[in-house]
Order: sequence, then structure tokens, then C-alpha cells
Amino acid sequence: MVGINNVVLVGRLTKDVNLRSTQNGTMVGAFTLAVDRTTKGQDGNRQADFIPCVIWNSKYSKKAENLATYAHKGSLIGITGAIQTRNYDNKDGQRVYVTEVMCHDFKLLESRQAANDYQQGQYNGQQGGYSQQQGNQPQADWQAPQAANFGSQGQSATPAGQADTIDVSSDDLPF
Repeated sequence: MVGINNVVLVGRLTKDVNLRSTQNGTMVGAFTLAVDRTTKGQDGNRQADFIPCVIWNSKYSKKAENLATYAHKGSLIGITGAIQTRNYDNKDGQRVYVTEVMCHDFKLLESRQAANDYQQGQYNGQQGGYSQQQGNQPQADWQAPQAANFGSQGQSATPAGQADTIDVSSDDLPF
């Protein structure tokens, strides 16, 4: 029987990636990803799951180092990977069981400025991390970061259906 172990998560880093080196020099990054639940708790506030993740450098890539360099506390990232379980004996001789996501790949899902704004509390009125605010929604005076104007001739980026169409030619497309 063939098993499927595939994880796709989108969330925010709860703190900077903890980058370490093994005895043979391979770099490994450990981080926790806060992933919002789709439902609210009994108190009406949005809840989040805090999922421990690990990412390794390989012979052909420096994914752990790149994640530690470009993503910081509050950064919105997407990851793909697999659930891994392991155990070890701690200093007191007790068996410790660990379940974590072994990250195969990641994507940064927002600009560096948007991540900085989120971390500084300009997104939701809190100083970094997750807020206890109703629904974790942005304040009314918060402005979304503007997308790059690729071939838009100075038009501002607005949500679909709220502005005229944008003039895009086949020369503007990357494929």
C-alpha cells in the first residue's frame, strides 16, 4: 500500500528562523508557522495553529539559509512538505516525541515592506505576532501595499471589479 504524506501551509512566522549547522556542516532551519483557522473560537476571536517546521539545505540548494535571510518574524510564507515524527531521549532519560513538518519548498507571499509593516503593528494595531483582535482584521485606516504596475501605464492596483480594465499586451506576459 502506498501512503500519501503531503502538507501545504500558508501562515506567518512566529519568530525569525533558527538557523543551525550540523556536525558535518549542513545547515538546518527550525521555525514555527502560525496558520489561521477558518472558524472562530467560542469567544468570537479567530484562532491559529502553531506548527513546528524544519527546512534543510541540500547539496543543490540553500533553502534553509535563504529562508533565514529573506523571511523574518511576521513574514507571510507558503510551504510544501511532509509530516515527520521522531523521538529521542532527553537529558533526564525521558523519551520525547516530536511531530513537525519537513519543509521541501517555500514561497515568500508578500513584499518585505508589507512584512515589516505587519511586524511593526501597522497591519493590525499590535506590536508584531498575532493579535487578539476580533477576527484579526486590519484597521480601517490600513492601506494595502500597491502592486507593481506592469504595463498599467500609471494606473493603481485595485481589487477586481472596482476599476476599469488594465491594458496588458502579450509583450507584458512572462510566458
